[in-house]
Amino acid sequence: MDSPLPLTMKPWTRILMGVLGAVSFVAGAIAVFVTENGLGAAVLVVFGGVVMVLALLGSSIESLEFGGAKLVVRAVHEKLQLADASEGRGDIAEAGRLRAEAKALLETIGPVATEYRSTRRSMPAGPARTEAMEKVVSDVRRLSAELPLDSAEVLRWLEQGAEEQRIAALAIMQARPETRNFDAALEAIENSRSAFEQYHAMLLSLQMVDDLDQEQRRRLAEVIRSERDARFRKDGDRLWLSEHILSRVDPPSPSHRGGSN
Repeated sequence: MDSPLPLTMKPWTRILMGVLGAVSFVAGAIAVFVTENGLGAAVLVVFGGVVMVLALLGSSIESLEFGGAKLVVRAVHEKLQLADASEGRGDIAEAGRLRAEAKALLETIGPVATEYRSTRRSMPAGPARTEAMEKVVSDVRRLSAELPLDSAEVLRWLEQGAEEQRIAALAIMQARPETRNFDAALEAIENSRSAFEQYHAMLLSLQMVDDLDQEQRRRLAEVIRSERDARFRKDGDRLWLSEHILSRVDPPSPSHRGGSN
C-alpha cells in the first residue's frame, strides 16, 4: 500500500472536529446509562473518540483499531485535505461535499464489524437476523469502495480473524476483485464458522469462477459437493447457490441433469 499522505488540516477544521468528537463521545457515554440501545451508544462513543483523536493528532495518525480489525483511515485524511484545497480555490460547495464524505466514512468505519457480532449474538436465528446481517455485509461492500485497503491485511482477516473480521473480508473481496484469493475462499467454504459465512464464501467463489483454471474448478466442485452432502442438504439458499456454482464449474451430463431434483 502507498504511504499515507500527511494530514494538514486548518486549525479551525481541527477545532470543529474536536468539538464534534467531544459532543458525540459525551452523548454516547450518557446513552450507555439512560437508553437500552447499547449498539447506538457504542457507535457514538467510538465515533466521538475517533474524531477527537484525528483532531488532536492530525498527521501523526495513519490507522486505527476497531474490534480487532485494522482499517486504514487514509481516505478520511485525503478527503479533508482535498476539502481544504477546494476551499482555498473558492469552491465552497465541493469542500462541503468532501467534508461530508469524510464524516460519513468516520461514522461507518467504527461500528461495522462490531455491529455484525452484536447482531448475531443478540438476535434469534431467523429471517430478521439474516436480513440484519446482510445489511452489515452491504455496508462493508459500500465502505470498501471508498477505502484504500491493503489486500494482504484483508487476506489476514479471512485466514486469522474473528468471525466478524472474516465476514468483513468476504464482503470486501466480493466488492474488490483485486483483493480476492481463491485458496482462502475455498478454505472459508470448507471450514466456515457459520452457515451465513459459508453462504458468502460460496457467493465469492461464484464471482471468481471465470478466472479459475481447470484444477481450481475441480477443487471447488469437490468441496461444494462434499459440503452439500455434509452440511446443507436442506438449506434452500446454499443448496441453490451450490447448484449454480456446479453448473458453472462442472456442468452435469444430460443424463445426470435429468435425474436430479
